[in-house]
Parts: sequence; structure tokens; C-alpha cells
Amino acid sequence: MIEREAGRLVVKVPLIMANARSLLDAGCSALAEGEQIFDFSCVTEADSSAVAVMLGWLRAAPATRSTLKFAHIPTGVRSLAELYGVSELLPLA
Repeated sequence: MIEREAGRLVVKVPLIMANARSLLDAGCSALAEGEQIFDFSCVTEADSSAVAVMLGWLRAAPATRSTLKFAHIPTGVRSLAELYGVSELLPLA
């Protein structure tokens, strides 16, 4: 679901509603102290739940003393974040 590769947390499954809870939990479990980069370069499908999952990871990060950045956010997810007015909350790598 999420694999650590070359210092990044690479999301390997679609960012869709059916996977949202599992992705949120897996991402929170993968957090470690320091900077964490979630990489979406392998994501082939995403919906609006992706924004909620990303915001959930950001909320969980302080508990592990980590800071998050996101790389290769799918275009559709960026558009949704802009539409919802939260794009500035999603730090880019």
C-alpha cells in the first residue's frame, strides 16, 4: 500500500474512497521523526478522498515530530484542493 523507497513514502494503490481508511492508517503508521515525503508517482487513480487522507496525515505528523511534504500530486487532486481552498495547506516536495 505504502512502501519506503529511497527515503520517500511511495503510495502504491489508488487514492480512492475504497482505500481511504487503509491509506490513512498506513501513512500514519509509516511516519517517523523528521521530514517525510509522500510520493504519489505510482498513483494511477485518485478522487476527492485523497485530499482528506493527505490532510489526515498532516494532522497526525506532529505526534511523531515529523514534517510532511507531498511529491507528484495527481493533477485532479491538486484541482480539488484548489477548489476546496486547501491547496496552500499541502506542502510540496
